[in-house]
Amino acid sequence: MSSPPQYSTLKPLIKALPIGYGMVGLDLEADSLYRYAERICLIQICFGDEVHLVDPLSGESMEPLVEWLKTARIWMHGADYDMSLMLREWELVPPVLYDTQIAAQLLGHERFGYASLVEQYFEVELSKSSQKADWGKRPLSPKMLEYARNDVRYLLPLATEVEQKLSDLGRHDWFLESCQAAQDRVLNRESLEKENWRIGGCGKLSPRGLVYLKAIWEWRDGEAATWNRPSFMVATNKILIEWAHALADGKKLSLSPKMRADRKQRLLENIQEAEQVPENEWPKRPPRERHRRDETFEARLKEELKRRNDIAAGLEIDPSVIASRAVMEQVIGERVAPEEVLLKWQRELLGFQ
Repeated sequence: MSSPPQYSTLKPLIKALPIGYGMVGLDLEADSLYRYAERICLIQICFGDEVHLVDPLSGESMEPLVEWLKTARIWMHGADYDMSLMLREWELVPPVLYDTQIAAQLLGHERFGYASLVEQYFEVELSKSSQKADWGKRPLSPKMLEYARNDVRYLLPLATEVEQKLSDLGRHDWFLESCQAAQDRVLNRESLEKENWRIGGCGKLSPRGLVYLKAIWEWRDGEAATWNRPSFMVATNKILIEWAHALADGKKLSLSPKMRADRKQRLLENIQEAEQVPENEWPKRPPRERHRRDETFEARLKEELKRRNDIAAGLEIDPSVIASRAVMEQVIGERVAPEEVLLKWQRELLGFQ
């Protein structure tokens, strides 16, 4: 007797999918840890008791899935990254996407990773051994395929549990609004033109240091693209910041003797070009809007943070789920209107109308 195929053919699978409120679960695996241009490498779909794996690298057209997703209502877990993948590769985000991670946070779970929730609700311990595997290689090992199936096997039962709890606590509307806001954030983020070289830690660099950072970031990006590996394999962000500081201070870089001669030469050429950039073309530090801290502001902020914390304690959720300290500072300092940074349910809890 022959074993069933590892992967499902997309067209008949799409025809078999149920239609209705959140009756399908979805997960994606990508190869971002192994390649410069990340790809969606595996698609996991679940409905009822069925789990299906779809191989987007097989050459089969993903158009039936893309068309179905345009009107889909699906469940995912921790969907922020997956939504970015779908937007870049398929140019869409499903119109309705329910996220079990958001639900868990609104319920006050301190551990809200998928494996943690499965263990809490179903007393099943999932293996994390393939979490950082190379999903772009073929064939995928039986262990990786089982890991992929488990990533959605408990998704809909988990969704049923958390959704019922949200309804019992009167927080289901909070959940729907929060899921929509998460989609909006991804759509807005991906549509912005970014200066990608402005990486974490660059805020402390002088304008001269920013010139060097931009030059060495572009070097790293080019090397990663040619090598078809993630940029951190060429040099980490931390190293780029250290190099930029050193160059701005007039120091020579201490480069690893293991760095290939041609790669080192291209780096030095980029640095030499940066040295020729005239001062009027140096990147500017992003403006920082600072609120003048006075006793009145500090007193009110302290009072509002305590009130937020008391509300959160009563609801048994983390205070940051209601509003982060940074957001509270912006609102209290009247730098933004509450509706610009807080959802309706958050404003109602805090009394910011």
